[in-house]
Amino acid sequence: MGISGKIFDIKPYALHDGPGIRTTLFFKGCPLRCAWCHNPESISFHTHFVIRPDRCIACGTCTQICPQHDPLRVSTPHPTCPLCGSCIEACPADARELAGRLVSEDEIIHTLLQSRPFFEASGGGATFSGGEPLAQPDFLLALLKRCQKESIHTTIDTSGFAPRHTLESVAPFAQLFLFDLKVMDHALHKKYTNAENGLIFSNLIWLVEQKAEIIIRRPVVPGVNDSEQETKHLGEFLLGLKRKLPIQLIPLHTYQKSKHALFGIPQPELPPQERGRAPLEVAAQLEGMGFDVSTP
Repeated sequence: MGISGKIFDIKPYALHDGPGIRTTLFFKGCPLRCAWCHNPESISFHTHFVIRPDRCIACGTCTQICPQHDPLRVSTPHPTCPLCGSCIEACPADARELAGRLVSEDEIIHTLLQSRPFFEASGGGATFSGGEPLAQPDFLLALLKRCQKESIHTTIDTSGFAPRHTLESVAPFAQLFLFDLKVMDHALHKKYTNAENGLIFSNLIWLVEQKAEIIIRRPVVPGVNDSEQETKHLGEFLLGLKRKLPIQLIPLHTYQKSKHALFGIPQPELPPQERGRAPLEVAAQLEGMGFDVSTP
């Protein structure tokens, strides 16, 4: 059985989370509160039970199988819901969802091994994302070690906001880091992520010194981190490292707004998108500074 951890999704056949065809495991819980988070349901460590009223056909199957047996709770969660997931499996309309469940390392490794032929043919592997995988260090380390034994390539997609000792424990078992550098300006980073960025910078410097393989990821958030000054600051910081790292720019999506509404999570306010620069403009500026820049 081994150690267990909490995830909220598994995405097989992922093509943008590292080299080759990958299976991406999304960890539940994150210490940051990024205003543009694409997966707001990942932030809390608590499990979210959601019912999609637009899909519910009021067939009553959920109330028949639910331990609470409350016929008045067809389209809203029961206040003492045990989060057993029985109604989710039974729902014929796929109207119920549990964001966050405990899984064992054996279960995850079994899932990964089913995709081994795709990993081997494409040079892919497992990517641990989130949320923030470093926020569940024991579970992450157990999975990394098991993957190493099974010769599965490992990638950690991280904000870098974690204690140094956590990074030191997992770094020897990770073959690639997708390292987010969200905002360089200290005040703006604090405003839009609710955290300081000094620890993130120092952890990146340490990883570079350890000769870890790293790709810098940068979400392009209009009006927040896409200005010429912010981009220049990013480039100058990276040029100050011991080696030049490739950069991947991530365009801002808007589908997270519907997720905020679905999970009842307040939507943070961002500047209007029309005030910002296009990712291609940001890419051109960084390329002018000598960086290899890509977009998924």
